[in-house]
Amino acid sequence: MNIYFCGMIGTGKTSIGVKLAEDLGLDFYDLDRVMDKHLGYSFHKLVAEKGWLAFRELEYSICRDFAGKSNSIICLGGGTVRYDWNVDILRPTGKFILFEASIDALVERVSKADRPRVTAGVSLEEDLRIMYEQSHDKYLAAADIIYRTDIKTEAEEVEDIKKIIFSDPDFDELKRSCKAAADI
Repeated sequence: MNIYFCGMIGTGKTSIGVKLAEDLGLDFYDLDRVMDKHLGYSFHKLVAEKGWLAFRELEYSICRDFAGKSNSIICLGGGTVRYDWNVDILRPTGKFILFEASIDALVERVSKADRPRVTAGVSLEEDLRIMYEQSHDKYLAAADIIYRTDIKTEAEEVEDIKKIIFSDPDFDELKRSCKAAADI
């Protein structure tokens, strides 16, 4: 069983995922990082040169690989669960935790990183609002658990996610693989 962190860009999937995996002694994978390693360059270049379709095709291939993993924390891309084929391949192999944050928090976080826009010709804030409005139902449909990431510190969020995992019997298989099971 895997834990799949999903949510819009800037919700903290990777930063929380890295720390949580470290604390629990689980393998960690990040879709963006895996894609960059596979390509040998930033996926931003792939999007710029070949478009979003090429990105989505590679994303699906990576999701198929993720579905073969077990007892891992896997951070999906901001748009991964907007495509049913990704959710369909991953659903039997884990639980989805949806991270949510306000648009203002996302703008603040994402403005610090150079990320390709989904909607060309609009501001970052407008791009995020459009994505949210068009895709929020898809995020909710994929989610087994919803967690807000713009209220507490990152350390508190990691501890909250640990408590969720160790209090939910759906995670029993994963818990047996955790080094920190006795600490919770």
